[in-house]
Amino acid sequence: NWCCPHGRKIQSSKRSRLGPTPPRLLTEEEFRLQGEVETRRALAELRSSCQSPEFSAWTTVSRIQSPKRFAAFVGGASHVTPNEVSAHEEEFGLGRLYIDEELFEDDDDDDDDDDAEEEENIHDFSAG
Repeated sequence: NWCCPHGRKIQSSKRSRLGPTPPRLLTEEEFRLQGEVETRRALAELRSSCQSPEFSAWTTVSRIQSPKRFAAFVGGASHVTPNEVSAHEEEFGLGRLYIDEELFEDDDDDDDDDDAEEEENIHDFSAG
């Protein structure tokens, strides 16, 4: 009985010397999901703020390029247009990931050729 409390004390002091454990990194799916959830939450908060009595609508509308689009957003419309979604998918979507992978695979093959060529040059230099 007398050793258990002491043992616990030693363990806790060891933990404090090691520092906090690093946080677990998110998987790609968790990261994507968290981004979607937080974006929806922030957009709802923005809409709510824009609808509050303290919000200066005239000041805001006078400063933005598309007041009709802003009004539609505050009324519940999407914050992006279909064209923007399409452009985003084109630049960052799954098709783009496939293209990037193909490009990087080609680069890796070129690097292997360069390494073999360097090795040949080293052998030629040392032989001469």
